Amino acid sequence: MNETLSGRTDSAGHGVAAREASGWIWLPLSVLVIVADQLSKSWIVQHFELYERKRILSVLDITLMYNTGAAFSFLSDASGWQRWLFIGLAFAVGTGIVAWMGRLRGRTQGLLACALALILAGAIGNVIDRLRIGHVVDFIHAHWNEAYFPAFNVADSAITVGAILLLFDAWRESRGAKRASA
Repeated sequence: MNETLSGRTDSAGHGVAAREASGWIWLPLSVLVIVADQLSKSWIVQHFELYERKRILSVLDITLMYNTGAAFSFLSDASGWQRWLFIGLAFAVGTGIVAWMGRLRGRTQGLLACALALILAGAIGNVIDRLRIGHVVDFIHAHWNEAYFPAFNVADSAITVGAILLLFDAWRESRGAKRASA
């Protein structure tokens, strides 16, 4: 009997390869991260005054801040046009990510699909803020002694973790390609 790895055969007894789900199976992760991001920001806004600080660890504070710019407050001093630029960029990148995820195999390319789902979630989480209130709510504020780093949020964390996973996946793929050619 002619079977594939899936063990399925058609009515003629020929092996039938199981069609693997696309990378879109990781979209529920995006939804979870967006919900966590929006709930955490809502809670912070309701319970903290602007710039109010609560020490969590010796190197970590919770501080309500608003960011009209991008990462590290890039362009935060601009006159307002940057809001629409960042919204447009997020929609363009998000559309590209969703299309890319649709071409991936959800299980065998799971690390890449997971990375993209996290980046997508972070972009959407911050776009929701920009559309709804005109700026991004940041509240996680790391520091070392008197050196304070830019505040961030759950969406920013998802983008960072997603980017790290994306780099790790690329590194892993390049090692696999080198082994295959050796």
